[in-house]
Amino acid sequence: MASGTQELEFFARESLQRGLSRQDIEKALLTAGWSEEQVQSGLGAFADIPFPVPVPKPRTYLSARETFVYLLLFSTLYLSAYHVASLVFDFINRAFPDPAMRASTLLAFDSMRWSISSLIIAFPTFILLSRIVNRDLARHPVKRLSAVRRWLTYLTLFAAAGVLIGDLTTLVYNALGGELTVRFVLKVATVGLIVGTIFGYYLWDLRREERE
Repeated sequence: MASGTQELEFFARESLQRGLSRQDIEKALLTAGWSEEQVQSGLGAFADIPFPVPVPKPRTYLSARETFVYLLLFSTLYLSAYHVASLVFDFINRAFPDPAMRASTLLAFDSMRWSISSLIIAFPTFILLSRIVNRDLARHPVKRLSAVRRWLTYLTLFAAAGVLIGDLTTLVYNALGGELTVRFVLKVATVGLIVGTIFGYYLWDLRREERE
C-alpha cells in the first residue's frame, strides 16, 4: 500500500497533468486536512516549469563515496575543534595556574604536544576536504540533496547547540555560587567561541541553501 507521501505526490502529479494550478491543488489538499508542510513537500516534488507533463525534481540520495567524504570531513572538524580547545586550555592553565592543582609540567607538555600533532594532521585535512566538497557542490548543486550531508549537518548543529547550552549553564551555575575565576571564564569563552562559530556557520549554510 502506498504511503501518505506517495499518495500525496501521486495526487499532485495527476492534478498537474490535468492542468490544474498549484494554488487550486494546494487549497484542495489543505481543505482535505493535509498540513501546509506536507502540501509543500508534495507539490515541491515537481518543478514549476512549463512542460506538457509534470517534471520531477531531484530527490535526496545516498552515495557510498559521499558518505566516506562527509564522515571524514565532519570527523576532522570535531577533532580539530576539540584539540584547539584543549590547546587553548593548556595555555590558560599555564598563564593562570591553579594553586590547588599542581599537575606535572611533563603531563601538561604532553597534552599540548598531542593537540599540536592532531591539529597538524586534522585541520589541513578538514580544509582540503571542505574545498573539494564546495567545488563539487558548485559544479553539481543537486549534490546538496545528499542525505548523509544533511543528516551530519543537523547532527553537528544538535551537538553544537547541546555544548553551548551546557557551557552557558556551567557559567551561570558557577556565577551563582560565586566561584568565577579568570581561568574559568576564559575556558567558558573559548568553548563558546569555538562551538558558536561552528554552529553559526552551518546554520547560515543551511539557511542560504533554503533561500537558493
